[in-house]
Amino acid sequence: MTLASPARRSSALNLPNVLTYSRVAAVPVVAGLLLVWPNDDRARWAALALFIAAGITDYFDGYFARAYSQQSVLGRMLDPIADKLLVAACLLLLASDRTVAGIHLCAAIVILCREILVSGLREYLAELKVGMPVSRVAKWKTVLQLVAVGFLIAGPAGEPVLPGTTFIGLVLLWIAAALTIYTGWDYLKTGIDHAISRGG
Repeated sequence: MTLASPARRSSALNLPNVLTYSRVAAVPVVAGLLLVWPNDDRARWAALALFIAAGITDYFDGYFARAYSQQSVLGRMLDPIADKLLVAACLLLLASDRTVAGIHLCAAIVILCREILVSGLREYLAELKVGMPVSRVAKWKTVLQLVAVGFLIAGPAGEPVLPGTTFIGLVLLWIAAALTIYTGWDYLKTGIDHAISRGG
């Protein structure tokens, strides 16, 4: 059995990666709070606090990776996965407790389908040794998704503090869904172009 070298262990446990791990670890905790106590205001505020903390780590893991030259293959792989897990889990639970219901479910479905589409395209293009960089619009889409989901997690608990909390979250969710369609088409077109160019 070959043991990992100290350098590799150090890379896996550098600060940016630890922040990414913490974001992944936050997913079941946030999900548990929303699942077990969906109508408890304290649980929703606790879930929101953890969700915000996880969102903040999304910024700082990239910042520290660039600032201290600690970019790693593991970090590049886990970072988008952590974001997708967090958003997908929250959207499913918000649909379960009917914070997101009716026609608004379409926005959530669009977002979830796009994430599956892009993940598949990345896997396909990786086999072709073709990179698929994240566009500026896609970054804004991610930010809007996180803000929208944050408002929706607060949901009924947030109404006494900011009337219209849920409505604001739903509006932002639709805007994020629109950007999701735009960026999803951009990625799909890239994948189709490469498939055609290779005689697919």
